[in-house]
Amino acid sequence: MARVIPNYALYGDQALPGWQSILDFEWIPQRSMPYNWEIQPHTHEAFIQILLLTEGGVEARIDHTSVQVRAPCVLVIPAQTVHGFNFSPDTDGPVVTAAQRPLESLADVLMPELLDTIRKPSVLSLAGQDKAMAEVMPIFLAIERESRQQALGQMAAGIALLTALLVQVARMQQVQQMQQDGSASGSTSRKTAQTQKFRSLVDTHFRQHLPLQHYASELGITPGQLTRLCREVLGVSSLAVLQARLVHEAQRDLVYTNTSIKRLASNLGFEDEGYFGRFFRKHTGLTPREFRARALGSFNALADGDGSAEAPGA
Repeated sequence: MARVIPNYALYGDQALPGWQSILDFEWIPQRSMPYNWEIQPHTHEAFIQILLLTEGGVEARIDHTSVQVRAPCVLVIPAQTVHGFNFSPDTDGPVVTAAQRPLESLADVLMPELLDTIRKPSVLSLAGQDKAMAEVMPIFLAIERESRQQALGQMAAGIALLTALLVQVARMQQVQQMQQDGSASGSTSRKTAQTQKFRSLVDTHFRQHLPLQHYASELGITPGQLTRLCREVLGVSSLAVLQARLVHEAQRDLVYTNTSIKRLASNLGFEDEGYFGRFFRKHTGLTPREFRARALGSFNALADGDGSAEAPGA
């Protein structure tokens, strides 16, 4: 039987159509305790989830990586991100699930730099950050109150609160990045906004293997300017961004599905399985089959309590 990544509206519930709006609030034990605190890897086609752990801890599988974190912490799981959780039985905290597209539309107009926070998985420790906890918890509770009532403008109010929550998460990410970089610069430049738009375009079209000229034209710049932009802001070339996105998707499918290598290559826009294999090995050091076997072996070891893996980048 073919193995596919389950797609749910909420874990264990049938997925709703991607166009249907949703705002859901619950506490971690409500969903996790009936499953013995283990949520198997799955996706939400159109919904973003934001979790705040106030107690306990979790081993979180996000795409092809795994991380173990303790409360207090925040996890952001964007739509279409493969994720699974193994919570400790003492875990508690709120979970918000919401339609991602309205948030993206609002961010695109009001705060384009927020798109990266919405679209990129994030794990943020709040240890020692009492001020951050004091700022985000009231927003979660306000979302809970809004979700419990069927009142005029519920979705509009919910989206406004969610946007406020994501702004707080973006600020936490900024503080974390500044601490890592030793930099006090907090301004977001036009160049950063351009790279975020480029990455968004790549997310939409990476399977089509479009030339860099297409992306540069969409941004109103030349391919050379696009490459210099990516090197300055991201530290890699524009071609490397495209290739990394393909590799990332290939890794997800290799771990979470049993799709044949030939079909997987075709799904990613490669006409030749052999070329895909060489491409993948060049960027990972492993053939697709070797990567699948090693990744599944690592996850099995983690399930048995052996070994560890690093967290995905924020």
